[in-house]
Amino acid sequence: MKKSSYHFLRVGLAITFIWIGVLIFRDPIAWGSYIEPWAVDLLPVSLAQVMVGTAVLDVLVGLGFLFNFYVWVAALLGSVHLLVVMTVSGVTDITIRDAGLLTGALALFIDSVPEEVARRFQKQSDASLIQ
Repeated sequence: MKKSSYHFLRVGLAITFIWIGVLIFRDPIAWGSYIEPWAVDLLPVSLAQVMVGTAVLDVLVGLGFLFNFYVWVAALLGSVHLLVVMTVSGVTDITIRDAGLLTGALALFIDSVPEEVARRFQKQSDASLIQ
C-alpha cells in the first residue's frame, strides 16, 4: 500500500472506531438494540456491560490506528470485532457499512503485520498441511 493511502485509511478508521466508541458510551442500551435477541440471550453479563466493553474496545482499536501503534494488532482486533458485530446484528441496511470497515481493517492488517509474524503463520499453516 502506498504510504499516503496507508495513513488515510488508518486515520479514517481511527476516527470511525473512536467516534462509534464515544457514541456507545453515551447510550449503550440504544446501541445494544442492534444485537439480535438470540445473541442477547447468550450474554453472561448485562447488555449495558457488554456495550460498555464494546465501546472500550472500539476506542482502543481507534487509538491504536490513530497513533500508529501496533496497527496490525488493532486491525486484527477490529476485524474480529466487526465479524462478531456482523454475526450478532444480522443482515440490515447498515451491514454493508460494516463490510466496508471490515475490508479496510483487513487491508491494514495485511499491510502492517510484521514479516516475522507472517512467517510464523506461514510455517504453522505449512506444518498443518503436511500432517
